Amino acid sequence: MRDTRSDRMNEEFKKALSEAIRSDIKDPRVSDMCTVSRVEVTKDLKHAKVFVSVYADEDQRQASIQALRNAAGFIGHAVAAYIDVRRMPAFHFELDESIAYSVHIAKVIDDIQKQRNAEKDADA
Repeated sequence: MRDTRSDRMNEEFKKALSEAIRSDIKDPRVSDMCTVSRVEVTKDLKHAKVFVSVYADEDQRQASIQALRNAAGFIGHAVAAYIDVRRMPAFHFELDESIAYSVHIAKVIDDIQKQRNAEKDADA
């Protein structure tokens, strides 16, 4: 059974973090193509793991994550303007590889399909 309170908290923090990163962070290392994909807040609200997807090359992705990690305290204060909670969790930023992985899988499937079509054309 899913905990709907946790789901709601995760979603609220996701929205607030997205807004704070988009409008409050002025660090040039943070890519414009930086998206909060998922947030996992602990039940005691002490920690939140923030999964961030960055659509850029590897150096820019790592720079963006490092900049967000360095600005975690500032981001916490900015999020407090969007969410009223008794305790603001410590944010831990992680690079989300799921979008890049899904793009890779789609490319592999396309390559297999092209290979099958080429084999059918060769047989005909």
